[in-house]
Amino acid sequence: MIRTATQDDLDAIVTLHTEARATYYRGHLPEEEYAGEAEVARSREGWARAVDREDATVLCAEADADGALVGVAAYSVRDGVMNLTQFHVSPAHWREGIGSALHLACVAGWERLGVTAVRLEVFEPNKGAQAFYSACGWAPDPDGARHGDHLVLRLALPRPPRS
Repeated sequence: MIRTATQDDLDAIVTLHTEARATYYRGHLPEEEYAGEAEVARSREGWARAVDREDATVLCAEADADGALVGVAAYSVRDGVMNLTQFHVSPAHWREGIGSALHLACVAGWERLGVTAVRLEVFEPNKGAQAFYSACGWAPDPDGARHGDHLVLRLALPRPPRS
């Protein structure tokens, strides 16, 4: 089940976020930069703000069996462009269709808003995420394919019908 996140989800979101980031940052960044106490506290503050923002959406994917949080996504408009700012699935649940369901829920939200293009940044060494996004229709952003050690991708959505 995909639903909108609440403040009650923060502990689970931060745990999942930290766990997922460790899978692609380990070996590339010092552990304190993705799982250290200060970084986890910063992450919690960021997620708390995102959940409360009226101009942002945070979605949670729950496991059908026990309702445990197994995925999280966040998006908002930044500099006039819709951005998928966070997208994580618990590594224990990869390749179960959770990411696809979560992505489809994001796309449905963007379509309801009339969004025609979305941007995201993905850590360059994270080849698994790049393959997932490519399969979902994301391509290098023609306005800028890199941001530091992240690739910038863009998803084009159909234009909404004119009224």
